[in-house]
Amino acid sequence: MDRINWMEFAEFIPEKINTVLLPTGTLEPHGVINNGADNTAPAAMAKDLADELNAMIAPTLNYGITGSMAAYPGAFQITEEAYGPFIRDILKGLAKNGFKNIIILNGHGGGQTAVLQDIAGKVANELGVRTLVINWWTYASDVTLEVFKEDGGHAGLNETAYIQAIDPTLVHKERYKPEQATAYPQNKAWSAVPFPSSIGLYQEGQGYPNFDQAQADEYFEKVNEKVLKLIQDTIAKWDLAGL
Repeated sequence: MDRINWMEFAEFIPEKINTVLLPTGTLEPHGVINNGADNTAPAAMAKDLADELNAMIAPTLNYGITGSMAAYPGAFQITEEAYGPFIRDILKGLAKNGFKNIIILNGHGGGQTAVLQDIAGKVANELGVRTLVINWWTYASDVTLEVFKEDGGHAGLNETAYIQAIDPTLVHKERYKPEQATAYPQNKAWSAVPFPSSIGLYQEGQGYPNFDQAQADEYFEKVNEKVLKLIQDTIAKWDLAGL
């Protein structure tokens, strides 16, 4: 969207294109990959899927609700009170400009997910558009197990691999130490702010980055295939229901 002018936009929206992909993320530490990994991943995903979906790509929303890692160097924390109204206005703007299907490719979880889902649902009901919010790493958790035979983590095996497939220069293997990872507490057994590691493992003893390029490329392809099918199926069912 930010590479075309207003006349070109009018030629395509909404008669030729009625689906928009909105990548959302934040800036926070990610082990030995870039602080903007939560932006890099959904932006690359959008670029890979756009043609198959006949979709326009909206500019990435690069700042988000970082949470327990806000104290790390280079991290930014946007409050829910500021983020909620901002994302609401963005979604309303996409609707005003003629998009019927607003697909949010979210690269950052925690409290941001709840805000996105809440606001997207309200805008859909208020303006008669159709919204879908996808946390790609959660939705593709079965792909993580398929490719790596174990669970992943924040900046762990799966997310590091996805970034490595996009741009290996963003991955600094030489800086990696296993001690940089901590397993997330199960059943809320403990809580620490800031979280003591920039790599958070979903399961104890699993999800340490392995930096395997072949697996990274396979993971990127299979994750995108699964997300693509979800979007295609959802739009097809919206259409079938006449919504």
